[in-house]
Amino acid sequence: MPPISLTYSFLPTIDKAHFMTIATFADLLQEARKQPKPQRLLFVFVRAELPDFPDADQRRRFEQGEGGVLVPVVCVDKSTEELTSMAALVEESRRTEIEWDLVFTAAMDDPKDDAEVERQLQRMMESLQMGNITTYLAFDHHGNALNVG
Repeated sequence: MPPISLTYSFLPTIDKAHFMTIATFADLLQEARKQPKPQRLLFVFVRAELPDFPDADQRRRFEQGEGGVLVPVVCVDKSTEELTSMAALVEESRRTEIEWDLVFTAAMDDPKDDAEVERQLQRMMESLQMGNITTYLAFDHHGNALNVG
């Protein structure tokens, strides 16, 4: 799968003209750690499910691993110091015993205010529930960036 190219609209401290490719979760961590201000990474883990009342084509595609609806199942925020790798994040998520298919990620300057982080996580979840998935980076369990838009 080709890497995702993007401007860093999700990392507010980066000059908007800055452009690079993030192909892996490690790339994201590296870039977030370079920022002049500490970053908080926001994660919404989602599971693919059949929509309510699927037709035959939707059911067939879903059984082939395509289509469906993405349902948020858990969210969390982490500082870049708390994260070492995608493998560590996956292992931590396994302890919740909640299954997920991919994780959407965004970043923000660390406001040092848990209430603000919670507000941003809530906005992110609502945005994803409305189908606004191209605003965020998506990663699989191996830390590969996915093109889901």
